[in-house]
Amino acid sequence: MSERGGRPAEPIHMVLVGATGLVGREIMARSGAQDDIRLTAIARREVPLPEGARMEMIIADPASWGQVIAQLAPDVLVSALGTTWKKAGRDEAAFQSVDLELVLRCAEGASQARVRQFIGMSSVGADRFSKNLYLRTKGEMEQAVKKLAFSRVDMLRPGLLKGRREEDPRGKEKLAAMLSPVTDLLMNGSLRQYRSIPAGAVADAILAMAHMRADGRFVHDNDAIRAAPLRRSVKKPALAGE
Repeated sequence: MSERGGRPAEPIHMVLVGATGLVGREIMARSGAQDDIRLTAIARREVPLPEGARMEMIIADPASWGQVIAQLAPDVLVSALGTTWKKAGRDEAAFQSVDLELVLRCAEGASQARVRQFIGMSSVGADRFSKNLYLRTKGEMEQAVKKLAFSRVDMLRPGLLKGRREEDPRGKEKLAAMLSPVTDLLMNGSLRQYRSIPAGAVADAILAMAHMRADGRFVHDNDAIRAAPLRRSVKKPALAGE
């Protein structure tokens, strides 16, 4: 834990929505080793906590998540929310109700409570003008959140996420994961953003970004995601006389 004026600084209060997903579970698992993060997760159902986790879990109906977040008034809101086309019953409205509408309800609740920072999971290729529903929804989410009154917004655009999922991955996703050791080597230059990335690396980046103080709107591709923990660990050299 860092110190300010000789006294230990208060840990950053981070609220997580999307705790049951691949990245959400990694955030919970890793946060326990960080004394400078106090994690509260909000979920619609009970979730087994990772071994060694030191956190609070709030069970609530998703319709009330925005209000719960406003009452908690954390320092940082992290959204790892996301569903799949299959889970949404292959229905566009059902898909957007999670990846767009639920994310925005949570973000609006945080913004109204003057939460300083929003960190959100988006996707490589996110574009609100895309003909692809998934990429268009992510792009619309990014645009809407950036307009809210956060001092800092971080949008992560990872490539294919690798990690152990609670359910069998989709066919195309499973095939892509199997081929990723080869295809990643072929993706260079501007194609690096499409490389696969471990969900744990994304979680590490999110935990590091919670400590970044600069205000603004930031979009992070694969390279920036991998570099985030390194940027936090580099300390400025002491000035003469310090």
